Amino acid sequence: MSIYQHFRQEEKEFVDGVLEWREQVENQYAPKRTDFLDPRQQHIIQSIVGQNEEVKLSFYPVGTERKRALLYPSYFQPQEEDYGIRLFEIEYPGKFVTIEHKHVLGSIMSLGLKREKFGDILAAGQKLQLLLAEEISEYVRLELTQIGKATVTLQEVPMTDLIETMEEWQEKVTTVSSLRLDAVMAAIYNISRQKAQTFIKSNLVKLNWKVTENASIEVEAGDVISVRGFGRSKLISIEGRTKREKWRISLGILK
Repeated sequence: MSIYQHFRQEEKEFVDGVLEWREQVENQYAPKRTDFLDPRQQHIIQSIVGQNEEVKLSFYPVGTERKRALLYPSYFQPQEEDYGIRLFEIEYPGKFVTIEHKHVLGSIMSLGLKREKFGDILAAGQKLQLLLAEEISEYVRLELTQIGKATVTLQEVPMTDLIETMEEWQEKVTTVSSLRLDAVMAAIYNISRQKAQTFIKSNLVKLNWKVTENASIEVEAGDVISVRGFGRSKLISIEGRTKREKWRISLGILK
């Protein structure tokens, strides 16, 4: 039975990478640290490495969406510094300007960084924090001097100061004629399938943190959908067929 049948075609490259990392740890008997992974990638790596006796797996930080993973031999005891993550507070004149998540994200991406090199952007009131891979942290600290019209500086703080975010999901059970992405989106957001297809074609839809242009892709339990301007939702479970041959599904919508 092929390992690939558990994952989507477009995830094959990442699955290959995970298999390579696992082999590297087995052969070299030394730990391997990954970049920041989104929750779908964490799920994939967990399914491939999770039950392995030779290679252990752990994620950090606790309580964030994006984490770095550490694959390591059984003798190894991971310490916080092994994950190579630094936490920075973004200092800016909060009395005069408002900075949002999207502004921070845009400014960091404009420095030419890959998304995998930084973790969550956290906010609580006017407080903003940023998790960075240590290998690019000094570069970002020196180069990120402006976000929007605000002048900013990055101040390193200990990981114990990490802002805790609590996600609240509103659940609903509904029926859909098909598990296609456009049909599920129509049910979640109360829009027509045609409108859902337009959003997908316009690159406004992400499935498991990746932009998708495929309206006919089947959504599976655990998949996360986000639509620009509409927020994030997930397919919690597929409950089975109704008498009218529709799918009964349980959904979560992020409040």
